[in-house]
Amino acid sequence: MIESLRKLGMSELEAKCYLVLHEKSHVSGYEVAKHVSVSRTNVYAALRTLHEKGICRQIEGEPVLYEAVPIKQVVRLLQTDFDRTSRLLVEELSAPPSAPPFFANWKGDKLVQQTIRRLIANAERNVLVDVWAEDLPQMEEPLLEAERRGVSVHVIVMGEYRTQLQHVIIHQRPASAPGQIRHFSLLCDQEAALIGSLGSSAEASLLESNHPSIIDQLKNAYVHDVVILQIEQDFGNELVSKYGEQYQKIRDKHPEIGS
Repeated sequence: MIESLRKLGMSELEAKCYLVLHEKSHVSGYEVAKHVSVSRTNVYAALRTLHEKGICRQIEGEPVLYEAVPIKQVVRLLQTDFDRTSRLLVEELSAPPSAPPFFANWKGDKLVQQTIRRLIANAERNVLVDVWAEDLPQMEEPLLEAERRGVSVHVIVMGEYRTQLQHVIIHQRPASAPGQIRHFSLLCDQEAALIGSLGSSAEASLLESNHPSIIDQLKNAYVHDVVILQIEQDFGNELVSKYGEQYQKIRDKHPEIGS
């Protein structure tokens, strides 16, 4: 709860003081200090800041008492302020006509997850994802939220996975188990791309790019997978008879593609 309040712009001490005020109505700064086990000087400073932010009420008297403004009212106030500031920023800092191609590397679980959420949150039309079943839970909620916004989300999952996402294609797992490093790709609005690796044996990492060659590669790879999976579904036995399991006859003929 403290961390959630901090995301609303409160310091840790301000968040603790607010929770005390939320639980106890009309309390003095002295009583708040006793509950948070912090000096009265610091608590009074925190209460003064909360009052200036409009998050707590100050009731004049001897002593001065405090009470929390209901969190629902606080959140709506902050939402209104945020929406107004956002509109101003979008109007004043309009993006250049076309952003130059870039390549950016992100490493570490926190930055990788943050980048995935950022791209999905900014998708307006469609999202294409190719991911192992083990890693879909890390991006499932942002994808569901995108669907709720009306974004068309399509996912190819390597391995069985139960999900509420509307458009999911299950890709049969290869005979060999996935390695400790698993790759994934994500394409948003055919304008923003991520190619990354997740797993337990190495640091999570990904490449973010808007370069046309990367965009086209991911789009073509997704189309290729969808077409091949549909063909395998319709003509599975015939394909095995002609080309062998996992297209082994073709692989034998073209060793350059690997086993």
